[in-house]
Amino acid sequence: MSRPSDHYDSTEITQPRLGPVGWLRWFWRQLTSMRTALFLLLLLALAAVPGSLVPQRAADPNGVTQYFVDNPDLAPVLDSVQAFDVYTSVWFSSIYLLLFVSLIGCVIPRTKHHFEALRAKPPRTPARLSRLAGFTTREIEGAPDRSAASVIESARALLKRQRYRTVVFTNVDKRTGQEVVSVSAERGYLRETGNLVFHSALVGILLAVGIGGGFGYSGQRVIVEGQTFVNTLLAYDSFNPGRFFNDSQLAPYSITLDEFEATYETQPNNAFGQPLDYTASVTTSEGGDESEAAIKVNEPLKIGGTDVFLLGNGYAPTITVRDTEGEVVFTDSVPFLPQDSNLTSLGVVKIPDGLADQVGLIGFFYPTQAESATGAYFSSFPSLEYPVLTLNVYDGDLGLDGGVPASVYSLDTDSMNQLTGGSTGVDSIELVPGQEAELPNGLGTVSLDDVKRFASFDVHHDSTQGWVLLFAILVTAGLLTSLFIPRRRVWVKAAERADGTLHVEYAGLARGDDPRLDEAVDALATRHAAGFPAADPAGSGGPSSPPESKA
Repeated sequence: MSRPSDHYDSTEITQPRLGPVGWLRWFWRQLTSMRTALFLLLLLALAAVPGSLVPQRAADPNGVTQYFVDNPDLAPVLDSVQAFDVYTSVWFSSIYLLLFVSLIGCVIPRTKHHFEALRAKPPRTPARLSRLAGFTTREIEGAPDRSAASVIESARALLKRQRYRTVVFTNVDKRTGQEVVSVSAERGYLRETGNLVFHSALVGILLAVGIGGGFGYSGQRVIVEGQTFVNTLLAYDSFNPGRFFNDSQLAPYSITLDEFEATYETQPNNAFGQPLDYTASVTTSEGGDESEAAIKVNEPLKIGGTDVFLLGNGYAPTITVRDTEGEVVFTDSVPFLPQDSNLTSLGVVKIPDGLADQVGLIGFFYPTQAESATGAYFSSFPSLEYPVLTLNVYDGDLGLDGGVPASVYSLDTDSMNQLTGGSTGVDSIELVPGQEAELPNGLGTVSLDDVKRFASFDVHHDSTQGWVLLFAILVTAGLLTSLFIPRRRVWVKAAERADGTLHVEYAGLARGDDPRLDEAVDALATRHAAGFPAADPAGSGGPSSPPESKA
């Protein structure tokens, strides 16, 4: 049919203006949708990946310091985007808070709807069950004491034993005028309950982690054998408090590292030199009571409401420096940072006073010293088999008077002169335990008195750990429930025919994916009809025809 010549066909659609309130409603609907919640959950997992790629200040401050030394160009760039503080960064916190709000916006309306569904009756029986899944029929022989109502009542009892909620409906078929009795059954509400428990527990985990992070704290301390750590703020090497931390939360206790034992693989195979076990034997004192304990990897010490974890370990050579008159100007067990799996370690000694000039020592410690073909030293085994300490000596300005904080594990040599090693033409100082050597330029002497082990501990306080565990269990239980419990509806309809037989129909409907629904409906029909004799359609007493079915 042709249109008039003056017809105007407009393809533009004029939509109403949303306005500020409309845009806010649209944004809220998008944020509180399940799709957005799942996307934010995935985004949160991706955002946590950088925290496993680079060391974090909260867990490994020494590793962060070493990362700056090893990557002087990349480290400042990563630090500018808070890569060393991932879990307290602005971008990670933003995703965290958006996920928290999104989950709450999802859970509250769904919970209200679920409670209403629990109180509602199962829906009325559809007029045409043949359109539903698993449709099948059975013909039952009629009898004076057997009617459509009694057959449906037996089906209802069977369904109730299978934990269905049931309701019986009676109506008249408008086409035939016969009375039709049916039972509508539904089960699987626990699936949605599990789904809500899963999402509510996720909210609980986010809330517990947030509260625990706000009121908790974590601190790190390196302890050399024989030294004691007292749980005070000034005793930590690094400390990361929560936003609401108060130093009154620090419980008074002390930990003394008595001995650190490391066991290494000694068999000549591919795992030679690999660590087998670490054990830090400590003496603890709390409230005047002393006790002995052992701290292992993944076996923390619980004391004073904190968990003390064993993070790392290494060697702490005891170095003594004397002036020209033999007076001790420095003596200490200095922790050296391991550089490889065989514990080749790097350490720094700074001597600002007592000698003719400020002196800095950069040392390499080799637990089992060996020499390569090029003449370079390396450690061939992490245990103390042939320990050797080499020192490069510098004099000049240590930079300690400028008031700028400096790491104890690094030495700024820009304002210093190198006296040994490198291009100086003077060999580095080499020491074995118990040996003493002269410092260059008549500055004094240096000796290696002993070699001790040190252990790095992480002290962590989080009062919500139990809640996090509880919510984690609920998350798992809710997820399993929502995955393995099917939500389904089943109907059984019976009608009396003119010849006195009963025509019974069975069908089901799945709420979601339910691959076993057809099988369940057929099993229900078979079990239900087994209690009644099958009708003979021909009325001759011969064998009955097989029941009709429609998949």
